[in-house]
Amino acid sequence: MSLPLGATSGPGHTRPGPGRVSEGAAQLPTAPAKALQRAWAWLGSEAEPGPGTRPRPLSAWYSRARAHTTAVDALLAVVVLGLSSANSLVRGGPATTAVAWALQVALSLPLVWRRREPLGVFALICAVAFAQWSYGQRFLADAAILVALYTVTSRAPRRLAVLAAATVELGVVLAAEQRILGLDWARGVVVLTGMVAAAFFLGASVRARRAYTAALVERAQRLELQRDQQATIAVAAERASIAREMHDIVAHSLAVIITMADAAVAKRRSDPEKAALTMGQVSEIGRQALGETRRLLEVLRTDGAAPGHNPQPGLAQLDELVAKVRATGLAAELSVSGQPFELPEGAQLTVYRIVQEALTNTMKHAEGASRVRACLHYARPLVEVEVYDDGRPPAVGHPPPPGHGLVGMRERAALYQGRLTAGPRPGRGWAVQAVLDLGSAGAGTR
Repeated sequence: MSLPLGATSGPGHTRPGPGRVSEGAAQLPTAPAKALQRAWAWLGSEAEPGPGTRPRPLSAWYSRARAHTTAVDALLAVVVLGLSSANSLVRGGPATTAVAWALQVALSLPLVWRRREPLGVFALICAVAFAQWSYGQRFLADAAILVALYTVTSRAPRRLAVLAAATVELGVVLAAEQRILGLDWARGVVVLTGMVAAAFFLGASVRARRAYTAALVERAQRLELQRDQQATIAVAAERASIAREMHDIVAHSLAVIITMADAAVAKRRSDPEKAALTMGQVSEIGRQALGETRRLLEVLRTDGAAPGHNPQPGLAQLDELVAKVRATGLAAELSVSGQPFELPEGAQLTVYRIVQEALTNTMKHAEGASRVRACLHYARPLVEVEVYDDGRPPAVGHPPPPGHGLVGMRERAALYQGRLTAGPRPGRGWAVQAVLDLGSAGAGTR
């Protein structure tokens, strides 16, 4: 068995990957080295070309080669066979016999299936190479042995790769007896061993890079899945919290309805006008409770802990909430505009929680804030809530710890067909704006 007569290359002569330069280039002055780096990055970049830019040549070729692997391997087999045939014609003599041509074809043709069956192709090529050694001929088609070894090393388990390299090295010892390139046996073994080592370590490098890329892809997918799970958990937890709050509201409304209904029954004869007024109030409270119950059924999807019996905050507690913020030294104000109208307790709770969360974010994250203002505007059937401050957002590189405040506020606004936006104000400051549609909520109770 013999190996090709082409130029030798060792492990240290492998081609640098994209974005790298050779050792010689690294020793050049700074400007030429950077120019070479930019040129190589332009040739080998796998990034998608932007508008008005030309595609990267090597990137386009590499993408096409990955999409048509069988065609590439067939072209490789044709190139190996063509070079070997041309060399045989130049040499003449026994290299042009029918047996010689058959051996060259048998060495080159299996390369077409090297990616599908790397071990089978390697074994077949080794068997043909042994027959060639017995025949006493040398062909350039012996390069197929190195290609097959590279394929096995880059795709098969490590133990099989080492066994394949040992098999080829045995062939090197046998081929050196034919005095390759006119060298004696020892020098021939050294030269051919260097070629085998180059193919082996190149395959091992490709295998390691492929495994590293697969690990990065798996990690990215796992992190993306965890991110989605955390978002789902946050939404579910907030919905469960809202459901518990709605439970208190509905339970309170039903208790009021029962009490007022009993009072109306007791007064139906002695004071029929008051009884009628009471029943009208019962009807209104009942419609509100029905709307809250429907929202509760839409939100409640998980079992929660037993709710407490403390009254839920509403619009009446906004002054107290702002006063607490003012006590911290921040100039806090509350303004109400428009024509106020009665809001269901659930809507009052939503307004209160949105204002509370926005004020909390101002105190925690607004750097240098001196003023914060909460505005409540009535435009029946809409209720507009806005909270803004004059602070600076966190500095770049020091973002606030991730939380679920915005998620909770958006979920609360969505209960009343509302929308919520949050972001920096023109010039300076941060603003949270929410709009609740009480008209669509009331329509659902008819």
